[in-house]
Amino acid sequence: MRNSATVRPGLLWVTPALLFFGLFGLAPVAVVGYLSLTSWDGIGTPQWVGLANWSALPGDGQVRGGLTVTLTLTALCWATQTPLALAFGVWAAGPQRVRAVVSAVFFLPLLLSTAAIALVWKALLDPSFGIPSQVSEWFALSHSNVLGDSTLALYAIVLILLWQFLPFHMLLYQAAARQVPRSLHEAAELDGASGLQRFLHITVPQLRHTIIASSVLMLVGSMTYFETVLLLTGGGPGNATRILPLHMYNQGFVSFQMGYASAIAVLLVVLGTGLSLAVVRVTGYSRMTSQREGM
Repeated sequence: MRNSATVRPGLLWVTPALLFFGLFGLAPVAVVGYLSLTSWDGIGTPQWVGLANWSALPGDGQVRGGLTVTLTLTALCWATQTPLALAFGVWAAGPQRVRAVVSAVFFLPLLLSTAAIALVWKALLDPSFGIPSQVSEWFALSHSNVLGDSTLALYAIVLILLWQFLPFHMLLYQAAARQVPRSLHEAAELDGASGLQRFLHITVPQLRHTIIASSVLMLVGSMTYFETVLLLTGGGPGNATRILPLHMYNQGFVSFQMGYASAIAVLLVVLGTGLSLAVVRVTGYSRMTSQREGM
């Protein structure tokens, strides 16, 4: 007779996680999906309008413009955060004496709220009293309003997001780099490979799954940069930084078109999920092949 202590409970193990995900993950999405088919001002009873909100999305120039800005911001954040997080993470996994102190300083943004970070940077970039005004005086520049420039504002937001989220992704790469077998580097070093060659041909391939996971987190996170943009630029100047989540907020809590805002919210969910699944599909991450073949 089998010992009852060795019997695995199976589905019972994941039931709490499934309940939690269903209650706080799937249920809100289902409610928002229903609201996207209604007309609601947030106070009265939602009125069923079918696909009216969805049919209005393609003709909304703010939606098209917001989608373009959102995808641009996502691409810029990935292009800046990924190589720097990879480089700093691998460096922090090394034996350097100062790495603990430097890593602690790098991780400070993780202790601050997004709103606090946005307000601090807004003060630092103030055109009258901030860093740009000082730099313009030193170099005799005539322009110091970075957040008020339709070209520079988006890049300023990218740099602020880089400063805020680089430590998190750096931590992922640091943990993964410590799992790379030291024997691979020793063998390559004996064969005459330089440090750069070992990094490109050993470390980076071994961190392939981490790069993909980090990229997926960036894609999903790009749909949640709302408060940073709201506090820094409010979507301006003009519509230069009006990302889709900000347009959703304005429609729901400024214009009180909750049904239409819900349709935009579902669009964001579909967009984030689609991008994530595309990355997983194209990179083969779903197969999770071993990174230590031949060891």
